[in-house]
Amino acid sequence: MATPQAALTTPVNTRAFPARTRPRLDGLFLAGIAIAVVATLIGIASTGVSLTYFLQPTGAVIVLGGTLGVVLITTPGHSLLNCARRIKDLFAASESDPEALIEQIIECSRARRRGIIALEPLIPRIQDEFFRKGLQLAVDLTDRKELQSILETELRVAERQGEADAKTLEVAGGFAPTIGIIGTVVGLIDVLRHFSNLQGIGSGIGTAFVSTIYGLVVANLVLLPAAHRIRARVAANFEQQEMILESVLAIADSVHPAVIRMRLGSFVRRPSQSGQSNGS
Repeated sequence: MATPQAALTTPVNTRAFPARTRPRLDGLFLAGIAIAVVATLIGIASTGVSLTYFLQPTGAVIVLGGTLGVVLITTPGHSLLNCARRIKDLFAASESDPEALIEQIIECSRARRRGIIALEPLIPRIQDEFFRKGLQLAVDLTDRKELQSILETELRVAERQGEADAKTLEVAGGFAPTIGIIGTVVGLIDVLRHFSNLQGIGSGIGTAFVSTIYGLVVANLVLLPAAHRIRARVAANFEQQEMILESVLAIADSVHPAVIRMRLGSFVRRPSQSGQSNGS
């Protein structure tokens, strides 16, 4: 049996644990924003109406201020901070690489067979926070059920927090068009006040409906897409954490690395082979 000193000095495959890199911007997310904005501006320009016509401070104040007020009413302060951090994270590309993570898991499972203490030098090299915390718990705890319970609880809490952050944006997106209608009604009231000036009624009505456009744009091009993006990130993260949970328990049980690799194969999405099978 290997001694603790031998386990600590046993070489590991360092290529499975690359150095941490700074997060990069999500090109697809930024491209989506750019395409939505440019397409909207081109559509407006194609009507022959000047873009400056849609710059209405009154409508912007009503829609943006009203939507922000609704969010402050419906959402606690700490939830707003969490949602703001989640929105900031949307601009960073996901660094998730299931294949690379599986290689790290396999390397840890090989080290585990030399003794549980052999995992300690590998833990600081792991980039995934949930995996790093799970391995540390596997080293510190002797009760497998307690280890599983802690990891499952953290997994469920992370999912609920992500859903709460998405719900915050979804609620704001639901109210923004309605608040835009309020701005439109306010604009129409102002038009009726000057009903004697028939030349200004047409342009005044058009100006009033800009508030509705603001509400629809804020909801459908900003808030609701961001909420769906958060849910997609949470779903992908949940799937990866399920794989990590399964892996940590298997490592704690000293399951053979080949068996762990077979178990984790179902978590990796690969291109469909139906086309190849039909052509054979």
